[in-house]
Amino acid sequence: MVEIPDSLRSVFSATVHERDGTYVLEVPSGELSYDAVSLGETYRIAVFDAPTSAQDEHESASADRAQSDRQREFSEPPVEEGEVREVTIETVGDQGDGIAKVDRGYVVIVPDTQPGQQPTVEIEQVQQNVAFASVVASDSRSL
Repeated sequence: MVEIPDSLRSVFSATVHERDGTYVLEVPSGELSYDAVSLGETYRIAVFDAPTSAQDEHESASADRAQSDRQREFSEPPVEEGEVREVTIETVGDQGDGIAKVDRGYVVIVPDTQPGQQPTVEIEQVQQNVAFASVVASDSRSL
């Protein structure tokens, strides 16, 4: 039986392909939609043989159920309107607003902030893939 750790971000089946002298696993687009993976990031990959027996198929079905549960969990934004939390501004967006990432890489846009600042913010508007917040307390510390 395969143990599945709580830190598992994604489970899917893929075929290994050779392309220009390297080997490639194709990641389903849904994995990006659920923020299980992000372009340009590095991940640790576990590789198992495809199921060949009823027991393996049972284990595969269990892993699929676990992935389905995680996708359901990831389908909801990890913040709520009115929530107050401390964030770290990582970069500045195209319109000059600070950008922080919170749980699962979810983006929070915070106007009038700069990279390295760690303000306390109040979440004002939540969308599926981004939230907008305002600073309620500045932190003079920076990274």
